[in-house]
Amino acid sequence: MVDATMKSDAAVARGRQSSSLQRTFQRKSTIAFLMTLPLILLIAVLVIYPAFYAVHLATLNKTMERYVGFSNFLFLFKRETFWMVVWQSCIFAITAVIFKAIIGFIVAHLVHNIPSKGQRKWRGMLLIPWVIPPAMSTLAWLWLFDPSYSAFNWIFERVGISPIPWLGDVYWARFCVILVNVWIGAPFFMIMYLAALKSVPEQLYEAAKIDGANWWQTMRFVTIPMMRNIIAITALFSTIVTFANFDIVRVLTRGDPLDQTHVFATWAFRVGIEGGDIPLGASVSLFMVPILTIGAIFILRDIVKRGNEA
Repeated sequence: MVDATMKSDAAVARGRQSSSLQRTFQRKSTIAFLMTLPLILLIAVLVIYPAFYAVHLATLNKTMERYVGFSNFLFLFKRETFWMVVWQSCIFAITAVIFKAIIGFIVAHLVHNIPSKGQRKWRGMLLIPWVIPPAMSTLAWLWLFDPSYSAFNWIFERVGISPIPWLGDVYWARFCVILVNVWIGAPFFMIMYLAALKSVPEQLYEAAKIDGANWWQTMRFVTIPMMRNIIAITALFSTIVTFANFDIVRVLTRGDPLDQTHVFATWAFRVGIEGGDIPLGASVSLFMVPILTIGAIFILRDIVKRGNEA
């Protein structure tokens, strides 16, 4: 009798444990966490560990044998080239993101107004610059800007315009770098803005039309407010990617002429890998963190503010 009671209690306990485990796995939050766990571990291995290792490297001397604290950063602050790279990186990122946002916004509206049957074809063609690997695209642009065989200069000569030193002059070289970045990145803005436009309810446009709103008023009070979050997130993502850009500058100008087109990534490579001072190169790359943090706070503060109000 006692044995039967004990067996019955054990069976009830196993049943409760099984039902508790089943309820745990039925929770959406638990399932979501378990499904994202491999990605979290991958990010931890590929992103978090290298980030902390970079911080460790930045505190070592050139031979990586002695701890020097913030000496590498203090050394950078005294170099004019470093502040020139900071200035160029900010100008490069801000200018490129602004033009990408404007062009993407205009093209998204043009594609949005095309009949549905033709939109897929245009979306596919306009995404080609973004889909092609940037290094490969930049090689094609390098041929267009080549000082000896520039296709642009060949056309200019045929119409009586003097050749332009695309990559030999500081200002033209900066223009070329920004142009290529805009050409590659504008389709990303276009596809994001197009998705946001399709999510705007048609009833809002109908209500604005009934109220007598013109095109600009509809854009200002309906379209842009409904797209504000997407605009901010896209601008933030593009700013981070543009700041960390390496391949366009490396392939197109290699930082020349006279280091006037370097950005953080290319100059960190020049100092750390080519110059043999890996801790100093790590210090250069880490300086992007506070700048991007300030930019993220500036871009996202409006979203957080309106989220709290809601």
